[in-house]
Amino acid sequence: FHHRHEPSQKHTKTTQTFTMLASSSRVFLRTATAMGGRTAVKALAARAASSSFGAVTTNKTPVYSASKRFFSASPSNASDDPRYQYSISKTFTGTDACLKAGIAPLGITGPSTVYKNLSYPELFEHEQKNKEGVVAAAEYGPTFEVDTGKYTGRSPKDRFIVKNPGSETAANVDWNDINMPAEPKVFDELYAKSVAHMNSRETVYVFDGYCGASPGSRRKVRFVTEYAWHQHFVTNMFIRPATAEELVDFEPDFTIINTCSQIDEDWERHNLHSETAVVFNPDAKKGIVLGSYYGGEMKKGIFGLMNYWLPMEGKLPMHCSANVGEKGDVALFFGLSGTGKTTLSADPHRYLIGDDEHGWDDDGVFNFEGGCYAKTINLSEKTEPDIYRAIKTDALLENVSMEGPDNVPDYFNISKTENGRVSYPIFHIDNYWKPQIAGHPNNIIFLSCDAFGVLPPVAKLSSEQAMYHFLSGYTAKVAGTERGIKEPVPNFSACFGAAFMTLHPTRYADLLREKLEKHGSSAYLVNSGWTGGPYGTGERMSIHTTRTCVDAILDGSIKDAEFHADPVFGFEVPVSLPGVEQKLLDPRSTWANPADYDEAEKKLASMYVNNFKKYEGVGSVDYTKFGPQIK
Repeated sequence: FHHRHEPSQKHTKTTQTFTMLASSSRVFLRTATAMGGRTAVKALAARAASSSFGAVTTNKTPVYSASKRFFSASPSNASDDPRYQYSISKTFTGTDACLKAGIAPLGITGPSTVYKNLSYPELFEHEQKNKEGVVAAAEYGPTFEVDTGKYTGRSPKDRFIVKNPGSETAANVDWNDINMPAEPKVFDELYAKSVAHMNSRETVYVFDGYCGASPGSRRKVRFVTEYAWHQHFVTNMFIRPATAEELVDFEPDFTIINTCSQIDEDWERHNLHSETAVVFNPDAKKGIVLGSYYGGEMKKGIFGLMNYWLPMEGKLPMHCSANVGEKGDVALFFGLSGTGKTTLSADPHRYLIGDDEHGWDDDGVFNFEGGCYAKTINLSEKTEPDIYRAIKTDALLENVSMEGPDNVPDYFNISKTENGRVSYPIFHIDNYWKPQIAGHPNNIIFLSCDAFGVLPPVAKLSSEQAMYHFLSGYTAKVAGTERGIKEPVPNFSACFGAAFMTLHPTRYADLLREKLEKHGSSAYLVNSGWTGGPYGTGERMSIHTTRTCVDAILDGSIKDAEFHADPVFGFEVPVSLPGVEQKLLDPRSTWANPADYDEAEKKLASMYVNNFKKYEGVGSVDYTKFGPQIK
């Protein structure tokens, strides 16, 4: 494993001399110290004479005027630095720029300059030159930060899929309040509007890349954007081409035109939800974004399409994180927000394949993405060291509060939003799995944060029980997470990602069952929630307990345990497990009044049963009987 470089001993004295500097100067100090002790002294003296760390302000948009002195020159080992290995950019100019860049067939012919697949240093320069945001003084390196306006998250009520009568899409999409239909003529009008706006511009940004690391399953994707930072976002989040030759005669499987500065004034006539419109037309292989600057619309838009395309080929798309051990053993982690998916998959003894979106084909598991997109709320180096240290140059912060003239990120200030984010290339994680492809999973872990205090810390599932819990996608919200919540509220999200499932959930469950049985993967339920009582009475499972359970799964030692069947839920629970308090494995014994536990267990089981009624008799297998049995 790689470790972050520490300053050599000859620099220690210089560093210690200035330890009383405010945190806003730490990134400067680290950069200056790397230059050497004498240079550091001169640099710090210059810093003391300045009040803004080289920043200038124009229309309240700070830009690092001096940042190039730190980042414009390539290091001596640039050939080994992924930042500089990605260098295939082309700039097309002239009246035929769009033709040469390959976007003229989209109807975009107006711009006289097209910036295609800019390198990271070029993107950093364009973002500053265009004044698209600010440069934040993150501790591990200056990082560009943007404000996405009123939309600080996806706008699911404004997301539509074009329903073309008689098409394969119309027949297969699970049309509901998540996958809402739009008429073809509405898409045509909005598409024409987006193209017209692009044609009114002098410049445009284009990124060509891939969704999916597996050559046999990936899709070619193209993004046409107004802003450099949007190209930066997709450069981080999708898989970057390794060579310029890959882009010769590049024919995208899908193109998104992002004209976020425009709105749909005719949204009521179009029978849409608002003036914001995120509309995808799988049959035309095109999509458009109007009215929302939020980068996640592009990321999750393509994810939704992968959830449509891959099952048609017998391949399983998954909303999960994944890692791989030294021996090549692969683990998948499914879980909703707050269950510990990111924390538990970031294991110092294993390599990270990816943190959010994966596929499972005949060759194994593969990452859809080339980067990570993490929440920054209450982020600290102590709680999430990998994410915290990944926030450095080439990462991209969204909607994070800045403090002071140096724009120091304040991850605890959520006055803008609780959904502050950072996107960063996966090579910012020290122990990432470079191939982004691994074998078939040995273990599949479903993470639930049970706020009712009923579920055990770990349970073994049969393949049929795994499908039941996969379709249920259970966790719980607790008081304080949303207004009006006084007691735990169950949150069931099919496949642990209902918002992105384009087909009926049972399609994915059938695929998962087939693959589990074919490859002999084991499935487990891990509860990172409460024990000894519900939220407010009991205690949260310690991270040590949860990590010990996960470690036992990953190293195989859990298979040596003696198990007993839970009388209500039916899954197998270890009688004992090294490193885990034995009473925790019997949740009923942790409650002050066992009768209260029995009542709570029956209540939670009823919630499972009621939620699952919509799957009764649907799909190739009815998994109802593999859920809780209430007597």
